[in-house]
Amino acid sequence: GEVGYGAGAGDHPGLPNVLRVTIGEALASESGLEPLLMLEANVDDMNPQICGFFAERAFAAGSLDVFFAPVQMKKNRPGLLFSVLCRPEQRETLMDLFFQETTTLGVRSYEVFRRALDREFVPVSTPYGEVRIKVARRNGQVLNFSPEFEDCRRLAEENAVPLRKIFEEAAVAFRNQSGSR
Repeated sequence: GEVGYGAGAGDHPGLPNVLRVTIGEALASESGLEPLLMLEANVDDMNPQICGFFAERAFAAGSLDVFFAPVQMKKNRPGLLFSVLCRPEQRETLMDLFFQETTTLGVRSYEVFRRALDREFVPVSTPYGEVRIKVARRNGQVLNFSPEFEDCRRLAEENAVPLRKIFEEAAVAFRNQSGSR
């Protein structure tokens, strides 16, 4: 921000004759928005099998999200857009990862803002075992919930039942437990 001072020519006993103006921007955190960075690179000359490994390494380094999208590049070549969402202090580490694990010659970064719902895990009991439910709230009100995939997968394998059935049982158990329909 910038600060400016000015003093007028008039003199009023007992009153200051000075004006101070501060120009700036409200911090994103005051509005509930979290400032983050998006790192991106386009690649058209790399074995796509490496993508999964890159994503694992990026998540291990603290990325908040990693995703790939098909893009059309110069000379009509198909390529991939690598996108990594991270905190500002992770920029250098993750840019280095792009250069180590992909064939890119450059990485873009730009600031983005995120508003995230409050999240918590709530355990529920099903006939097949316990499942954690990821619950998203805003101002204390449940807006969304989802059975945790890995819990459901494990129980489906252990009980030799369809994965879909575990998801359904977990959702019913959460609705019954929380009183929501």
